[in-house]
Amino acid sequence: MLVLAVAAFAVAWWLGLYLAGRDPADPAMRRAGLGLVSYALALAMTPFDGSVVGALGYVFAGLPALIWTGVLLALLPDGAPWRAPAERAWRFAVLPLGLAELVAAAVAGGGWEPVTAVLVLLPLAAALWLVLRARTGPLELRQGVVVLATLLFGLGAVAVLVPMGGLPDWLVLAAVGVDLVVLGVVVAVTNALESGEALGADLRRSAVGALLAATVFGGQVGLVTLASGDGPGGTGDADDALRALAFGVVGAAIAVVTLASAVQAAVDRLAFAGTPALRASRTELRDASDALPRRDARHHLDDLDDDAFVRLVRDALRNYGDLGKLVSSPLLALPAVDARLGDRDAHALDRATELKALLLESIERLRPRDAEFGTSEEWRYFNALYFPYVAGIRPYRRQPDLSGLDDTSRRAFDWLRRYVPERTLYNWQNAAARVVAHDLRTRTG
Repeated sequence: MLVLAVAAFAVAWWLGLYLAGRDPADPAMRRAGLGLVSYALALAMTPFDGSVVGALGYVFAGLPALIWTGVLLALLPDGAPWRAPAERAWRFAVLPLGLAELVAAAVAGGGWEPVTAVLVLLPLAAALWLVLRARTGPLELRQGVVVLATLLFGLGAVAVLVPMGGLPDWLVLAAVGVDLVVLGVVVAVTNALESGEALGADLRRSAVGALLAATVFGGQVGLVTLASGDGPGGTGDADDALRALAFGVVGAAIAVVTLASAVQAAVDRLAFAGTPALRASRTELRDASDALPRRDARHHLDDLDDDAFVRLVRDALRNYGDLGKLVSSPLLALPAVDARLGDRDAHALDRATELKALLLESIERLRPRDAEFGTSEEWRYFNALYFPYVAGIRPYRRQPDLSGLDDTSRRAFDWLRRYVPERTLYNWQNAAARVVAHDLRTRTG
């Protein structure tokens, strides 16, 4: 039974870390990953006895319902009228109050549990209703899978939050886990399609690495258990220690492999603290290596409609300062990139460098002539793209870093921060990305 519990934990833990790490900037991916991580921690609590462990397991088992409400909200279209207020309500009310209700039910139990089920699942139902309301046509396959899996997940969550004694806990958790895995995969597929990236190769590489790490390190714990002669079905402190060691070793091994780039970046910050240029070079090469399996060689830009092409351009602009992430962009197949490379046998990094140069040329074409900086209407598209993406200013951060900025960038920072609301800048960037997309699509060299 311990082997099955560790295996289920390993799958949920790996997929959660993979989703959260694949595209941390995407709130749907990040939240879906956190939901699976919470579920994995609930699985890790099931083999243990004790009131504290039981309370923690109850909280971790209920959290995915709260988190998945946020996933559904993140899947709403950008232009959906209810998305922004619903996001704020989820972030500042539903999530903290729901967590407090879970803790209260875990401690008090009894009558709190039905109330908790209602308070936790009601926002989930509301978010699902918003997703259905926001669709503009017939229900697509992916949307149908999300709706069906959410409904099944809601039923499973009721059984978790209000134990009725008719079904064993492991069966209820297994059913909830299947729904969460399906939902997580759908979110990953949606993210890959919207980004124009491949999913299969990268997912397979991560899964194989996690499986090898879990087998090698978890197997050693199994060998120690067999050699000690203490079976996992006992109730002694030694058995509890071996169980905890099994989950800890497997979880740590999978985390190190799945989040290898983040771990290496942390090591670089310690080992190369005095050489930022070396750290930046290593980060760029590491990002490029990670992005190669995500590059979809079968992606045909000519088959994309204008909205899909604009979305790819917007993603490329967002990653302008990260050459490694540009490696996975389908825009590397632009005819203008081929023309700039000529007959050279170019590597993916070379193509990304040329794409970056093309983006800068298209942005510069938006600059009004005979001036370095302006705030009139004719400057809005250039300012909306150049200063946040090329110059790298972040005007809405609480503690922005202005070091290294020239006088023009400082003036632009002050203007954006004082006079341009964040939502207005976002709308300008969307409109400007359409202009850049048209420029890139019509250029051949």
